[in-house]
Amino acid sequence: MLSPTILIVGTADTKADELLYLKKCVERAGGKGRIMDVGVLGTPTFEPSYSKFDVAIAAGTTNDEIIALGDENRAMTKQAEGASNLALTLQRKGEINGMLAIGGTLATDLSLDVALALPLGFPKCIASTVAFSPLLPPQRMAPDVMMVLWAGGLFGLNTICKSVLSQAAGAVVGACMAREVEPKPLPIVGVSSLGSSSLRYMLKLKPALEQRGFEVAAFHTTGMGGRALEVLAASGELAAVLDFSLVEVSNHENGSVVSAGQDRMEAAASARLPLIVAPGGVSLMDFQTWSPPEHKINGREILTHNRLIACVQLTVEEKVQAARTIAAKLDKATGPCAFIMPLHGIDEWDREGGPFNDPAGLSAFYDTLREGLHDNVELIEVEAHINDDLFVETALEIFDDWLAQGLISREV
Repeated sequence: MLSPTILIVGTADTKADELLYLKKCVERAGGKGRIMDVGVLGTPTFEPSYSKFDVAIAAGTTNDEIIALGDENRAMTKQAEGASNLALTLQRKGEINGMLAIGGTLATDLSLDVALALPLGFPKCIASTVAFSPLLPPQRMAPDVMMVLWAGGLFGLNTICKSVLSQAAGAVVGACMAREVEPKPLPIVGVSSLGSSSLRYMLKLKPALEQRGFEVAAFHTTGMGGRALEVLAASGELAAVLDFSLVEVSNHENGSVVSAGQDRMEAAASARLPLIVAPGGVSLMDFQTWSPPEHKINGREILTHNRLIACVQLTVEEKVQAARTIAAKLDKATGPCAFIMPLHGIDEWDREGGPFNDPAGLSAFYDTLREGLHDNVELIEVEAHINDDLFVETALEIFDDWLAQGLISREV
């Protein structure tokens, strides 16, 4: 792509200088800039490519009606709806090739919706005063969005923020130029997992699925990985989902920031995708090594994975609650669904002799899950640990059976 068109999103009444500077940077990098004004009240000093009135129309309303809402949160939420609709329309028509947004908390809030509305793989970047902040919930984040901390800005241009904004512009133009777009050669199976120190089934499962003619996409269940899996499952990009690492569910249940959102595990079920599930990692709760939740870990033994992430074992009561939550989510499954229950453990650290070995807690989890699962879920109990070969063999037997029945499609 020689000269990509970048949609530049921001409030033109308060950020005119910044938006025009971004447009200049985009053009200097070899792209074309089109500004979308997502402001509500003020009148910009220049004419944007897409006005606040165009944005309101895309939301099925008018600018006057948005102002009449009388509350900046409600107004910007409605404006976000219009901006998302308009951006998606432009993308589908091929009129834009990337998105670049700028803002404080208000415009970042709106821009998250715009980024999430655009398809996975479409270049998108947000320069924000709250980039990487814990204010941003995982379910609001497009899994492929780039974020840059808009440092030193907010009230006009200066040398510091120009350095940041010019790099953001270059990043999205470069992404458009470098983006590899090719037809999918094979149907894709999405598999959730952790690293091999905790869950090792991928080492045998991935090559076995590839031998069957499928491409395998593994999602690291440390928050945004599970979020990406949910987005792809909902988009129809996957032939099947093997959701074998559910630690994000128990993390969310217990208030951990290592969460993929409250709707984790629900997209594949709602989309009628073939779904095989196992409870990998549900014996644990993850948290930041550098900021342990003292009120939650209560003197429990901490297993430090690295300087970013550590974990503790869940109590029996917490494991029981996780089982209830998982069963309730699987009750929504509308397509083929199976649950594999490895009776000898669900992560490497809960083996006999391991630091988190807890037969009573594992038994309570399983008993609760058995009681909670309904007839729409096939339950398979395996006399194995989740990291044993027998677990992988069992998963492949189910997969092969569904493949033979035509429940899993080989079509791309």
